Order: sequence, then C-alpha cells, then structure tokens
Amino acid sequence: MKDFVLEKKRLLGRLAELDRRMHDIEAELDAPHSRDWEELAVEREGDEVLESLGANSQQEVARIRAALARIREKTYGDCVVCGDAVAAERLQVLPDTPFCQACAARKA
Repeated sequence: MKDFVLEKKRLLGRLAELDRRMHDIEAELDAPHSRDWEELAVEREGDEVLESLGANSQQEVARIRAALARIREKTYGDCVVCGDAVAAERLQVLPDTPFCQACAARKA
C-alpha cells in the first residue's frame, strides 16, 4: 500500500487555496452595492457568478475532504464502486476522484 504523502500535500494545498477563494468571494458578496440602478444590475450579475463559483468551491472542498478521509482510512487509490486500483495517472489529474476510469465512465 502506497503512503500517498505527496497526494495528501497536494490535496491540503488545494484545500487551503479554496478556503482563501471562498473567503474572498464572501467578502466580495458582503461589500456594499452601488445605488445606481445600472451599476447595481451589473453588480448583481457579478454576484450570481461569485455565488456559482462559491458553490463549485464547496463541492470541491467536500470531494477533497472525502479523499483525505480515504487516505486516513488507507483506501485512497481504490475505486469506491468496484474496489479496483485507480490509475496513478488518473490520480495525478484528479487527485480527489473516488472512481476508476471504468466506473467513472459508467456513472457519467
């Protein structure tokens, strides 16, 4: 069984990055808005984009936390559906993935 120290470090780094991003988004959303109607409309559109980015970040945080839990449980790198090993190349690209390529394709 591989130790996955580097993978854990990468996941923790990404988690910290997402935490900073979500704090920045929250600060931007809490900022006072313009009183001008046209500017307010543009700001509202920007807020919708920020809210979407925040939601995507929260989903990624959940996936990373699940991957970190799998590292602690020594099941990281094993597909949660079939139990086969997830290819190292796949984990390089998608370090938080719980699925091997075949199960991910069936899920999609």
